[in-house]
Parts: sequence; C-alpha cells; structure tokens
Amino acid sequence: MPTARPRILLLNASLAGDDGNTAVILTRARRRIARRATVESVTLAVPPASPSRAGSSTFTPELRAALGRADAFLFGTGTHWDSWSSVLQKFLEDATPAEGTAIWLGKPAAVVVSEHSTGGKGVLSRLQGVLVTLGCTLPPMSGLVLSRAALAAAKHDRAAARDFWCEADLGIVCHNLAEAARLTLKDARAAAPRWRHWPVDRRDFRARWIA
Repeated sequence: MPTARPRILLLNASLAGDDGNTAVILTRARRRIARRATVESVTLAVPPASPSRAGSSTFTPELRAALGRADAFLFGTGTHWDSWSSVLQKFLEDATPAEGTAIWLGKPAAVVVSEHSTGGKGVLSRLQGVLVTLGCTLPPMSGLVLSRAALAAAKHDRAAARDFWCEADLGIVCHNLAEAARLTLKDARAAAPRWRHWPVDRRDFRARWIA
C-alpha cells in the first residue's frame, strides 16, 4: 500500500504578492517540499488590478477550505517597520474566530521571513507565538529570516556569513516541516492526538469593553 503524502499549504503573505522576494523563497521551498508532500499555495495579497477588498474578510470560504485540507503550513512574509505585512495582520485578525479549531489544532507550522537588514528575527519569533496560540505546533528549526544584508555579506566574507541564515537553511526548514507533517499523519491513522484548547470567546470578541 502506498504511503499517504501529507498536504502542506504555503501562504504567501507578502505585500508584493507573487512578485516579491517572499514569493521567490516560497517557490524554492515548494520545490523542496514537493518531494515529500502534496503542496498547495495561496497568495493573500490582492493583485493591483483587482477590485479592492478593503473592509472585507480575507478568511474566505475557499481559504478556510484550503486551511482545513492542509496537514501543515508554511507562512511567508516580508518585514515592515519591525512587523509582518499588513496583509498578514488582516488575515490573522479575520482568522480569530477559528482559534483553537480543527483548522489549526495540532498542525505543524513553519515560517520564512524576508528582510532588507534588520527586524526580521522579531517578526519570526512573534509570528511563531501567534501560530502556537491559534493551535499549531512548531517543528524544530522551522523558521528562518533571509536578509539582503546577510546575502551581500556572504559575497565578501564567507566565514562571517556562517553565523547568518542562508538559503541552504531553507532546506532544513522544509525537511523538518514535511517530517512533522508525516509524523502527524502517521499518528492520526493510529490514534489521533486528543488536543485540548482553552475557552475561546466566539461571540463577543469584537465587543467594545470600555464604557
């Protein structure tokens, strides 16, 4: 009997959408992951020629279905003023009602962040924290920051550049994510983990609480 392949969803949360540096990283990640898993991709940014969706939810039924199908996730974002993209912020806000549901619960997640020079590590750590709170798990060595400054430094001082994340490290992130997804699948076939979540306000979380 052939071994089931896990399904991994790549979420491009870059402001530049399919034209940015994050898209390049995710394309290279996809090639690595596709050797061991079925890969689906979603770009959260609205193309410039598309009608504006300002005020509307990014958590569409189609995206919700894609998240539900996935066994694991790889998030990608740029760095903007020490934070992730506004596209990703809106997605996380719109996804709030799904906190602690089967969409996220127990599913492995990895994160790749692009930056020009600084700020990316803080983005990576904070985003990993948010994903854990939504219900995801983090495989070991499942996040990295690719920096324009680090890539430039590597051309001039290879020894010093060893202390920075490089594109070769992307292979480690992809391997560990696919491995975690595979183990989750295996466990699910044997005895599904009985994850618990804390109480979540699903009715009044947007209510005004200051009189």
